Amino acid sequence: MKSHLVIIPTYNEKENIRSIISAVKELSVSFDVLVIDDGSPDGTADIVRDVQKVTPGLHLEERTGKLGLGTAYIHGFKWALAHNYDFIYEMDADFSHNPKDLVRMAGVLTRDQADVVVGSRYVEDGGVIDWPRKRLWLSKGASFYVRMITRMPVRDVTAGFVGYKNEVLSALNLDKIRFVGYSFQIEMKFASWTTGFRIKEIPILFKDRELGKSKMSTNIVHEAIFGVLKMKLDSFTKDYKVNENG
Repeated sequence: MKSHLVIIPTYNEKENIRSIISAVKELSVSFDVLVIDDGSPDGTADIVRDVQKVTPGLHLEERTGKLGLGTAYIHGFKWALAHNYDFIYEMDADFSHNPKDLVRMAGVLTRDQADVVVGSRYVEDGGVIDWPRKRLWLSKGASFYVRMITRMPVRDVTAGFVGYKNEVLSALNLDKIRFVGYSFQIEMKFASWTTGFRIKEIPILFKDRELGKSKMSTNIVHEAIFGVLKMKLDSFTKDYKVNENG
């Protein structure tokens, strides 16, 4: 049987973590869960340890502080590869991503329809729920800007609901991923695409968190605008492949 791992980074997610683990573990496809907790002072890791007692396939990696979303996922990717998972997924802890959509994402990868599957807000039948108009325009504008700069055939370039085949993460030199904030999502898609892997978007409905505090900040936009331009320029000399110059 092919093995699936969902990576969930956390920082102060005590209101959501028990429920999100339960929702993933109840799906028709068997998913293991890896929580990467960045030293949450609210006791998120303690809750995970408690749930571990009655939940097979639940794993916890603790870090010493807020080190960035990108570094959390890179940590999780390396852990997943070391434990020989075939399919690895990224998902938020706050239910902005519907866990039920993981089943459709798994279907894309297991049926070899793509190497990377993106839960997309900006393809047909995708969308967002209860977003202010300004935030929606900002998000769509950022995605349009990134597509124009990179020429990636991905409409939701900043999406954080993504699944990868083992072969993709194994082929990439993960230490060359520069972004540590939300633009990490852009660079991972860019690295996968420029290395020759197939990316497929499937529609999702994205909903803002109901419990806990948002981690969004204005730095996200700054990183996307200025960092992406440098990422594209660097790509003329930079190769993300693991076997190219280290």
